[in-house]
Amino acid sequence: MCHYCGCRDMPLLMDYIAEHERAVDLSGGAVRAMDAGDLHTARRLVSELASELGSHWQGEENGLFAVMARDPLWLAHIEPLVQEHRELEQLLAALDLDSPRDRERLRVAAAELREHIAKEEDGLFPASLTGLDGDEWDASMAAWRAAHPGALMAHE
Repeated sequence: MCHYCGCRDMPLLMDYIAEHERAVDLSGGAVRAMDAGDLHTARRLVSELASELGSHWQGEENGLFAVMARDPLWLAHIEPLVQEHRELEQLLAALDLDSPRDRERLRVAAAELREHIAKEEDGLFPASLTGLDGDEWDASMAAWRAAHPGALMAHE
């Protein structure tokens, strides 16, 4: 992960990155629990992952993505990311960890999630630093707040 552009110091992006880190921890924990034969813990972690990603995606898609997608250049990058969100959402909702096939699907999804996050953190987030104005940042932060009722952003 890049640490050069400064996007990790932006409060909204700090929150998204923290959510990414929690999602990676939850998905990795679910895979480790599954590999240890602890399907109860794996199911709980998958449920927590789905919840974490649900609010994360809502804030991201209704905020930063929506604002950046006004530019056709970024829309072409954002649409596939949203599609990946929907695919993972559907997988997590239908996952049956009693099924060897679904256990493998979770393993693949955990790896793909890390790749997806890299696209956001190494592409869109740095681009947002130079591409957004004050009103667009305000709209992006408002969407995060709407997706996380009662929560405070990193800088608050």
